[in-house]
Amino acid sequence: MERRLTQSVARVQRAPDGIGWWRGLTSAADGAFAITGEGRITLWNPAAERITGHTAAEVVGRHCYEVFAGRDASGGALCAPNCRLLTLIRRGDRVESFDLQTSAKGGRPTWLNMSTVVMPDAHGRGSRGVRIFRDVTPVKDLLALIRSRFRGVPAEGDRMGRLTRRETEVLRLMASGATNRALAEQMHLSPATVRNHTHNIFEKLGVPNRLAAVTLALGQFLI
Repeated sequence: MERRLTQSVARVQRAPDGIGWWRGLTSAADGAFAITGEGRITLWNPAAERITGHTAAEVVGRHCYEVFAGRDASGGALCAPNCRLLTLIRRGDRVESFDLQTSAKGGRPTWLNMSTVVMPDAHGRGSRGVRIFRDVTPVKDLLALIRSRFRGVPAEGDRMGRLTRRETEVLRLMASGATNRALAEQMHLSPATVRNHTHNIFEKLGVPNRLAAVTLALGQFLI
């Protein structure tokens, strides 16, 4: 039985409809998997295994809601047999990207940003979805840290607590990967003002650059 399942998974992973897009996704850094219009997983790339801890043999053939059991920020269920996103996929409609909280194998809480590409089935059986996801847990942790700083009084020796609200907002955008130019545009500030804010952040945190600032913020949250 186990041998038959392994052989079946291997056949599915070769993308039997002959399309070449899956070969590119097998080497992608982001997790990727394909689902039918009913939500059954048919393809699962190595990055998906690395991020979630689940192997292709464990998930192919199962419904995606069983594998991810995703929830939103308030704890509400996102994944269910009557998932609204599956309805959009079956109709061939566009699906907006979204974040979901799940648990990696072993129970580690993980936040994933999920994008969906809706593709017509090669055999004319409606549409299917290809989902690409990345681990955004560090960014979510940093945002939670920033929110807690807004609500409370920083403890003595807490370097993050030295930042003003504006500097904290700049740091949040830094963590998202925004450049100084993008920061200036999003915050409606001049480039010189953004440079002043970043200089003040580095000085207050005692770090030399933005990577060190973000790393420090995450470190304070996780300790």
